[in-house]
Amino acid sequence: MSKVPLTVNGAELLRQELHRLKTVDRPSVINAISEARAQGDLSENAEYEAAKERQSFVEGRIVELEFKLGSAQVIDPKTLNADGRCVFGSTVILEDANNGDVVTYQIVGDDEADIKKRKISISSPIARALIGKVVGDIAEVRAPGGIREYEVVEVQYV
Repeated sequence: MSKVPLTVNGAELLRQELHRLKTVDRPSVINAISEARAQGDLSENAEYEAAKERQSFVEGRIVELEFKLGSAQVIDPKTLNADGRCVFGSTVILEDANNGDVVTYQIVGDDEADIKKRKISISSPIARALIGKVVGDIAEVRAPGGIREYEVVEVQYV
């Protein structure tokens, strides 16, 4: 069984979602199914079908989250000693070699990735290009518009 890398924050978010699914969503869906059943004929009951679909989604997500949390390798970026290298969990400040724009990204697990929050997946092209780089290195990223170059300006473990 392979380990699923998660930051401490990412693992906590998954635990919170799992708790909500078990304590709020699951009981709500069970109640909706009961109410739909009370309406009689289930063969043409759209509310019943919708509730059953929702139940299937909730139960599937619970299983998925339990698996991910059970196989998680939780990494606290604050405890990393990577000698200034870009690694999972690190926050990297980059300068675009083409236009000088400066961007900051944290390299996180697939479930935590959110570009709006500047969190990029470990499996994304830019993160793969950054892994192992140190300040001053140039990362070449294959993008749809061609190869982009980013200089590593700073690596933080926060």
